[in-house]
Amino acid sequence: MLTRSQKAKIIDNLADEFKSAGAVVICGFKGITHKQLEALRVYADQNDTRVRVVKNSFVTLAAQKAKIDKIDVTDNNLAIWSSDQISACKVADKFASDNKDKFVIKAGYLEGKVADVATINAMAKLPSHEELLGMLLSVWTAPARNFVTGLDNLRAKLENEAA
Repeated sequence: MLTRSQKAKIIDNLADEFKSAGAVVICGFKGITHKQLEALRVYADQNDTRVRVVKNSFVTLAAQKAKIDKIDVTDNNLAIWSSDQISACKVADKFASDNKDKFVIKAGYLEGKVADVATINAMAKLPSHEELLGMLLSVWTAPARNFVTGLDNLRAKLENEAA
């Protein structure tokens, strides 16, 4: 049994985490095994995202302390959060699609505002920061790549004409 001070410490830590988070996703996990939860935690760690099973009252109080819009939470829930909005949404969406009957995205917060399931799913479809950087790099290097390809084609044509 937790003491009042331990509960307050947990709530304060959650509030601090929620304040710095770009996204917090609340999910129901009824029927998920311990092994599946560990797989979720490993996947979340790989994406710089945190996962924690928390009491509903703790989530509510932590959200109030973090000055986040109130959300109703019922049943068994876990929170997935990250400083990057897209990462938290992608982790929740992927795990929900892999465990359709047992894992449900209920709601979440995006930059302190309540977000519905459709918004979270839409955010999960967006490319990540690294993917966007890759796209940008590809666009930047395209002219040089095309120039080198043109020079190589010219070299091959001249070699064929000379032979």
